[in-house]
Amino acid sequence: MGSVGLLYVGAVLFLNGAMLLGWVEGKSAAPLNIFVGLLQVVTPTYLIFASGGDADVILGASGLYLFGFTYLYVAFNLLGDLDGTGLGYFSLFVAVCAVVYAGVNFFRFGDNAFGVIWLYWAFLWTLFFLVLGLKKESLTRYTGAVTLIQGIVTGAIPAFLLLVGRWGQDDGLMTLALAAFGIVVFGALYPRLGPPAPATTAKVPSGGVPLDL
Repeated sequence: MGSVGLLYVGAVLFLNGAMLLGWVEGKSAAPLNIFVGLLQVVTPTYLIFASGGDADVILGASGLYLFGFTYLYVAFNLLGDLDGTGLGYFSLFVAVCAVVYAGVNFFRFGDNAFGVIWLYWAFLWTLFFLVLGLKKESLTRYTGAVTLIQGIVTGAIPAFLLLVGRWGQDDGLMTLALAAFGIVVFGALYPRLGPPAPATTAKVPSGGVPLDL
């Protein structure tokens, strides 16, 4: 993914995360989704036409459409007050494809750190499916926090490292750091922002003293 495009993917993920957390009004997030969505449709189209049939270039560019169509879909939903079910099930498709692209980065391109980043995206788009497709609204704030953090960790930081030529200098360390960060941070956020624990009903004996507190 181009470094400039990745930077703006980070920006739109950050904004959409803030929207899901309730910090940003929905329709005000639509313009950036349109701008980045168009960028992520025009860019891979150009790359494919200019590739000269190079299979690796075409393969790398193909994944950009998944993001472009997602952000355009978000904008249409926000501006048209559409039901999110369609976007939710499209997100399931994106999540499955992201797992495949992760494998491509691990085993074909040899970029393990970006393989982990694709797994991040597979997890995030799975959350979008749960919230929008299956209407698990109790996951909305958790999904917002994950989206916002991923905007920084999978978008802005890798983009700047690519722009200054520092990406891939220590792929093993970066891969381990990304994997550990995702597991620890997203795991720690879930009890705080995920669905509330189901309430337990206290058992009250005849004497009126609860047995379970």
